[in-house]
Amino acid sequence: MSVKILADSACDLPLSFYEENGVTLFPLGVHLGEQEYEDLLTIDPSTVYKAIRSGEMPKTSQVSPLKFEEYFKEMAKNKEEGIYIAFSSQLSGTYQTAVMIRNQVKEEFPDFNLTIIDSKCASLGCGLVVMEAQKLAASGASLEAIEKDVTFRCEHMEHLFTVDDLNHLAKGGRLSKGSAFLGGLLNIKPLLNMENGKLVPIEKHRGQKKLLRRIIEVMKERGQQFEKQIVGISHADSLDLALEMKEQIKTELNVKDVVITEIGASVGSHTGPGTIAFFFLNELPA
Repeated sequence: MSVKILADSACDLPLSFYEENGVTLFPLGVHLGEQEYEDLLTIDPSTVYKAIRSGEMPKTSQVSPLKFEEYFKEMAKNKEEGIYIAFSSQLSGTYQTAVMIRNQVKEEFPDFNLTIIDSKCASLGCGLVVMEAQKLAASGASLEAIEKDVTFRCEHMEHLFTVDDLNHLAKGGRLSKGSAFLGGLLNIKPLLNMENGKLVPIEKHRGQKKLLRRIIEVMKERGQQFEKQIVGISHADSLDLALEMKEQIKTELNVKDVVITEIGASVGSHTGPGTIAFFFLNELPA
């Protein structure tokens, strides 16, 4: 029996990926007004971006503990083993909740074998790791081999992204208000990355063109063996820009492939529309 791969909606892979590859989806919660939705299942990103543009501030919640409990117990009863690649613990309590529920289930089913990894990644940065884990599981790899690959990729996954409004990240608690204050004026565009699972602004540039040029430069500085790796681009209602950047990356970095996905409702509630993000490895597994 192959190892089961589990992921949450914050890795910004499309619903079709889960359905076609047998990967288990745990949706984060998205709250708009009085309504509560399940990311990827009962709300789409366009609804969130429309709400933000009209002045609403969506809220999000971690994966339901009950969903974890129900699924983990089912796995334990069926004597299935698996690996759950979780959204960064610095951005959500989902990882901690999953570990707590797993440990509770193990009290009833001591042989339950589920590895839970804090990816310290977000959006398609986590999604690329999930994609590779699914390929390994489909090929019959052991849980130990998949865990080793996942751990390596999470540690070496680079995130480079820009947002239209840093204040939106600050309001959602995903960035300090002091950092947010750095942007906003004179068409200053921030370049952010992830450091130990947290969002951190690293540079400021005037105008989007200069910033996008700089992103490719930073990719060249940090990445390696692009001809052997898949680069990810995720966007928030910016498909045309994502496609334009895909062509530039393919031309300048000679990448194996580029995958584009839309930033989902849960992550998009914090980044806001106009966000575009790039993901790649700074070192490849041996």
